[in-house]
Amino acid sequence: MSTPPPVRQARLDHNKLQKRLRRQVGQAVVDYNMIEDGDKVMVCLSGGKDSYGMLDILMSLQKTAPVSFELVAVNMDQKQPGFPEHVLPNYLDTLGVPYHIVERDTYSIVKEVIPEGKTTCGLCSRLRRGTLYGFADEIGATKIALGHHRDDMIETLFLNMFYGGKLKAMPPKLLSDDKRNIIIRPLAYCKEQDLMHYAEIKGFPIIPCNLCGSQENLQRQVIKQMLHDWERENPGRTETIFSAIKNVAPSQLADIALFDFAGLRANSGAGVEAQSAHDPVREFVPAVQL
Repeated sequence: MSTPPPVRQARLDHNKLQKRLRRQVGQAVVDYNMIEDGDKVMVCLSGGKDSYGMLDILMSLQKTAPVSFELVAVNMDQKQPGFPEHVLPNYLDTLGVPYHIVERDTYSIVKEVIPEGKTTCGLCSRLRRGTLYGFADEIGATKIALGHHRDDMIETLFLNMFYGGKLKAMPPKLLSDDKRNIIIRPLAYCKEQDLMHYAEIKGFPIIPCNLCGSQENLQRQVIKQMLHDWERENPGRTETIFSAIKNVAPSQLADIALFDFAGLRANSGAGVEAQSAHDPVREFVPAVQL
């Protein structure tokens, strides 16, 4: 019996999505030299759709990549009440990938420091990063892979512009402040919508990030909605914004630390003959007597 057309079309769409994500991750890895021969890549798993997708795609690329590298999955159990400790170990056991569960009670610290009703996401993420960076040293990881995607990078650009007065986003590759770790974002070219669809197809056991009782960062939600509205009204605008992040002209901005505006000097002799031969003022107003 032949496969029904709707089922066959769904399979084709799924295959196209998987190939697109693999291609985008592979391109990002190549463009920014994210993974090199002999690397040990620590893949940070939060239990969300993005990090699950990142691990799945990197494991797939590992089989065909022209370089040899290791993958080790790491999750941080922050001791939030009700956290399903069994979910990630059970899932990772089925994959056969090496993994570690790092237990740190950052939940108590966050609750002690942040007033009730205030968002805890900022401090929570900083404590998590610090712990994971230190653990990377312990296991000899040469790269730390985070699951931020293209939309995260664009949202961060506007967050910094609107609320921080800075023109910066999330780089696909980063040297940590302590200079001891290289951070990579293999999903830099991937759309959040694609990753959501991929997670549904794969049936990843998603762990929601609301166990601490905090609300997701309100400012980020405002930016996300703004970008969503822009994309609905002008399809392709998000792609254009991301292209802008990759095409920066320092001399066309105003940062004196980034470009030597003070040192600019004109070459007074350049272009004089050319101007005499082609004077746009005389062409447009030839009757003017000088």
